[in-house]
Parts: sequence; C-alpha cells; structure tokens
Amino acid sequence: MAATPASVWHPRHNPWLITVSVMMAVFMEVLDTSIANIALPHIAGNLSATTDEATWVLTSYLVSNAIILPMTGWLGNYFGRKRVLISCIVMFTIASALCGLAWSLPTLIIARVLQGAGGGAMVPIAQAIMLESFPPQKRGQAMAVFAMGVVVAPILGPTVGGWITDNYSWRWIFYINLPVGILAALMAQWVVEDPPYIKRNEKADIDFLGFGLLAVWLATLQIILDKGQEADWFSTDWICWFAVISVAAFIGFIAWEFHTDHPLVDLRVFKNRNFTVGVILMTSLGAILYGTTAQLPLFLQTLMGYPALQSGYAMSPRGIAAFLTTLVVGRLVGKIPMRWMLGFGFVALATSSFMLGNLNLQVSQSGVIWPSVINGIAISFIFVPLTTTTMSQLAQAQIGNASGLYNLMRNLGGSIGIAFVTTMLARGAQVHQALMVGHLTPTDPAFAHRLAATEKVFAQQTDPAAATTQAYATIYNTLDQQAHLWAFVDVFMLFGVLALCGLPLILLFKKVKNAPKPSAPAH
Repeated sequence: MAATPASVWHPRHNPWLITVSVMMAVFMEVLDTSIANIALPHIAGNLSATTDEATWVLTSYLVSNAIILPMTGWLGNYFGRKRVLISCIVMFTIASALCGLAWSLPTLIIARVLQGAGGGAMVPIAQAIMLESFPPQKRGQAMAVFAMGVVVAPILGPTVGGWITDNYSWRWIFYINLPVGILAALMAQWVVEDPPYIKRNEKADIDFLGFGLLAVWLATLQIILDKGQEADWFSTDWICWFAVISVAAFIGFIAWEFHTDHPLVDLRVFKNRNFTVGVILMTSLGAILYGTTAQLPLFLQTLMGYPALQSGYAMSPRGIAAFLTTLVVGRLVGKIPMRWMLGFGFVALATSSFMLGNLNLQVSQSGVIWPSVINGIAISFIFVPLTTTTMSQLAQAQIGNASGLYNLMRNLGGSIGIAFVTTMLARGAQVHQALMVGHLTPTDPAFAHRLAATEKVFAQQTDPAAATTQAYATIYNTLDQQAHLWAFVDVFMLFGVLALCGLPLILLFKKVKNAPKPSAPAH
C-alpha cells in the first residue's frame, strides 16, 4: 500500500536567520579548501619540508572531506542532523586551532585530516537545511545565498590566504576560523532543528562494509588525482595499483549499496532524472570552476611575473561579480525558465573560457579581469538554477542524502579539473616546445635574424663566444615561455568546449513546478 504523504514541514525560526547560522559554517569550510594553497611554500619552509611534501596538507584535507560527504544523509538519520552539524562545526574549529599550533608537517597533516572530516558534512547539511526551510518557490533565493559561500569562497581563498600570509603568518589562515566557528556553533544550537522525518535511529545496522568500500574508493581516487602528475601517472607502479583498488572498491560499493537493506548512501536517488542530469552538470562545472581558479593565478605568476598577492587581486573581480550576480539570479528564479538561465550561463562560461584562450604575454590586466568577470557571472547563472532544478523533484526527506552526493561530485569534479590542468600544462608545454624547436635552425631566416640581433646586443657587454651563448639562452627562454603560453591557451579552450557540451543536457531537465512536494515517510 502507498504511504499517506506527510504534510510539508516548516521550521519554527525565520528561514533567513537559519540561513545566516549555517552559511557561516559553509563559508568557513569552503574557504579552507583553497586558502592554504598559496601558503604552501611558507608552510614548507617553516616546518622544514619540501614543497612536494607540503602538498599533503591539501591532499589530506580533500581525502577525509570526500569520504564524509556522501555519508551525510546517513549520519543525520543515525545521530540527528542538528547534532551532527554542531559536532562538525566544533570538530572543524578545534582542528583549525591544531593546524595553527602544528609544530611539524605530520602534525599538520593529521590536524588537516580531522579538519576535513569535520568540514565534510557541514556543506551538504547546510544545503539540505536551507532547501527544507524555504518553500519551493523561494528555494532559488536560498540557493543564491548558498552559492555565495560555495562559489565565491574558493575564488577569494588565494587572495585572503596571500594577504594573511604576507602580512602575518600562515598559521593565521587557520586561526581566523576560531571566532567564526564558535559563533556558528552557538547560532546553530539556537535556531537549527531537526524535521520530524529526520528521526534518530540508533538501532539501525551500521553499514561497515559500505563505509570501508567508500573510504577506500574515494581515498585512492583523490590521492591519484592529487599526486598523479607528480608521480608520472601510470608509469608508476603504485598509481596503477591504486587505480585498480579504486575501481574495484567503487564497483563493490555500488553493488553492495543496492543490495543491503540499510545502505550507507542511498543511490536510488539517481533514478530521478533531474538529479542525475544535475549531478553530471555540477561535476563539469566543478572541474571548470576549480580548474580555472588553479590555472589563472599560475599564468599570472609564472608567465606575467605577478607577485602572489597581486595575482590574487586580479582574480578578485571574478568573486565580486559572482557575489553580486547571485543576488540578482536568486530573484530571477521562478520568473525566468530555468533552462534559459542555464543556457545563458553555460554560453557565458564558454565565452569567458574562449576569451582567456586568446591570452598572450603582452596582455594587460584588464584583458584578464574582464573574462574573469564574465566567468563569475556565468557561474552564478549556472549554480543557482542548477541546484534548484536538481533538487526540485525530490521529497524533503531525500534532500539530505542527495545533497551529500551532489556536493561530493562538485568536489570530485574540482579535483579532476585541477589534475587535468596540472597534467595538461606540464605535458602540453613539452609538446609545443617539441613542435616549435624545429624552427630554431640556422636555415630558418627568422631565427637567424633574431640570433644575430641578440648576439649584437650582448656583444656590447661581453666577448663574442659568451654573447653567442647568452643569445641562444635568451631565445630558448622565449621559446619556453611561448610553449607554456600555448599550454595555458589549450586548457582554456578545452574548458570552453566542455562548457558548450553542457547545453544539450539542459534539455533533459523536467520542468520545475512551484507546487510543494510532500515529504516521503522516514524509513
């Protein structure tokens, strides 16, 4: 017999007050995914480690974060969502203090594991709370506020991290979480409440096998993505073994979760077409968002000679544009068809990527800022309606589990985008250098003319033999810069193509209805 639908639940406190309380935690957590990137050389030097060893500060956080994300729905049902949220905020805050106090690299890595585990559940729980607290017709506005944290925070992370590191110490990028975390925990205790369909079920069987398979799959995959280029990918034995283990654990996890009566992650939510299409598009968006965030500062610092902080300032208009646009987009949701907004967003995202694909070594700062501004506008036009549409066909009781999966794929998409950028820049530069070096021969008129002119300049300062050596070195340096430039151009152009590939998928979305959907009975 079909269960009788339950009435739609409404919180006792004002939804906007709830939003403020959970968004403090969200912004704090997402900011920490990128704020430490720019401080890695300082961390390595202070803790007597190499820069490669210091990258485990980033990897350890992402691994533990990824493992917890899809478990969010189960944790909320087992312990109570409010209790999990407050516990995660407290754990994240304490771990942030330990990160700042770390006296060695292993200590910092352990603290980052705890920080990632604490932060993993905060974002999906906050998203679920916001979606449930607002009526369906106002969820677009709620997701606009959510986007400010999830989209703007990683963009501002390098700028904030660079400023704090240059003016104070890398330890303060963790200490700034303490007052925010304390206030967020107190506000969550005051205004957040568990819906009636989130009933604690401490007697339910714990899916230990599912958790083990999930942890192995995500941990090995994240390590492969973070360390693949550094280890030369599948030319290294341990990468091959990790890949085999990851695939086997993934297949085992999928099979087990559909087989067990009490799954750790309810994968049946993928039967909903809007959710499945939305997850695919969000994975692509995550790859472009995080890939561009990683690539553009690298271009400005390595090829244009910008200091770290100045490159962060050049990226700031992107975050400002995303922030301001979300305020507008939230009000447009429900008034303009979602497909139109998504279509505009993906076209604008492709346009910004193609504009960045026309960069050269003489580009002015405005030539970087304007494509970045369009990129920020595009991301806001995608993120808000995409999240609203993806969750539109789900019952309230399904949102917690779905939100964990949705945010997991956003993070994995980001990791894939960063790994793609790292690999393509390193190997693309080698490919372009090999193609261009064939023109550096005495029989090439342009090369012969350039060499003679450069030798003449150096001959005024040193002997002819040294002038020839310096001329060759100068021309090779120009060749190397151009090869790296073409590698950057290739990646930006590929991101533009990836953005255009999202357009056909938009047509697969079912139309979003404003009528509230009753919550499914708790199991």
